Amino acid sequence: MKRLGLIAAAAGAVFLLMPIHDAGAAASAASAANTQDPYKDLKVFGDVLQLVRSDYVDKVSAEKLVEGAINGMLTALDPHSNYLNAKSFDDMKVETRGEFGGLGIEVSMENGLVKVVSPIDDTPAARAGIKPGDMIVKIDGAPVQGMTLPQAVEKMRGPVNSDILLTISRKGEKPFDVKLTRAVIKIKSVRSHLIDNDIGYIRITSFTEQTDVGLHNAMQTLKDESHNKLAGIVLDLRNNPGGLLDQAVAVASAFISQGEIVSTRGRNPDDGQRYDSHTADVTAGLPMAVLINGGSASASEIVAGALKDHHRAVLIGTRSFGKGSVQTIIPLPGHGAMRLTTARYYTPSGRSIQALGIEPDIQVTAAKIEHPAKKSATAAVPSADAEKSSDEGTIDASIIGTKDDYQLTRAVDMLRGIAMFNGRVVN
Repeated sequence: MKRLGLIAAAAGAVFLLMPIHDAGAAASAASAANTQDPYKDLKVFGDVLQLVRSDYVDKVSAEKLVEGAINGMLTALDPHSNYLNAKSFDDMKVETRGEFGGLGIEVSMENGLVKVVSPIDDTPAARAGIKPGDMIVKIDGAPVQGMTLPQAVEKMRGPVNSDILLTISRKGEKPFDVKLTRAVIKIKSVRSHLIDNDIGYIRITSFTEQTDVGLHNAMQTLKDESHNKLAGIVLDLRNNPGGLLDQAVAVASAFISQGEIVSTRGRNPDDGQRYDSHTADVTAGLPMAVLINGGSASASEIVAGALKDHHRAVLIGTRSFGKGSVQTIIPLPGHGAMRLTTARYYTPSGRSIQALGIEPDIQVTAAKIEHPAKKSATAAVPSADAEKSSDEGTIDASIIGTKDDYQLTRAVDMLRGIAMFNGRVVN
């Protein structure tokens, strides 16, 4: 059986999908490695299943009980392993193609609650002010505690233009309700524009099937608009929750001409994989700044970690999310699939990112630049309110990529300084 491969997060959990062995062969290998007789444990399961079916107060189908048992087994392992029924599996495959219905919110599970990894740009979640790190405690008044992640995600999905009420718990604030209207989420994963005619700004919101193509198109457009006089590139990975592994490798390879991008290591040392770059630097060595924050996860951290370890870019912002485990999607014929943590990924220097994240080279908290109403000798400064929320690495989605974006302004200033230094003539 073929394994699909990605790292992604779309209205579900942040995960990494990679090729896998035949499910039956994998199960046989696991059984052979286990010194205990698995059938002894399965007898207990069979007895419980039979008792529930015969004595439970309500009639319950065997299919529902088995699915619940499988999901319970997987979710007990870690927050990212779980069971996908046939519908959830189909939805996941649609999401990775870059278009799906819902709220545009990337989530994971933490302490029994749904944790927001990141809202997606230009979606109901982003427009409603949902922030990375927010905890969803209720969905339409129903407590999330006790739900599995797929169950919570299923409740958040629904017909386009239908409303949903989320109860949010945010650090330092009392729980509050947010009303959102579901929409068709169309992800344009790459956006770009020119800053002051010579700094190229490229924002990647997620890693979907077309991200690599979008990146190269964006670079060509920036070169044309600047008349091939680019002085530097800003790569914005803030609030980017992940995506396809091959796309993350392709994006990092576009800026790194050779060497390791990322490696994965599982329980079996022979199953480790290494991904290298063998392509030319699409920028021809231009200075680079990469923006990251607490909403940068999984595939974003692969790209940021590779660029940092190769000294190819200066990382600016706040510490990334810290999602460094690999989830493999294993199709189960006639049922759906299971998402199982099978490995962890490591940056070229050998560092694991799991629960640690990527530290920026230059710590710059999120803030909004306040422009004085009248001209004065006082320069524009970050707003105090924006600084208060910066510890969590959050940022107001409405200012990302604009002239009010303080982190972006710092990145541009740094690139201009490098360009001036490189262009200085020494007599």
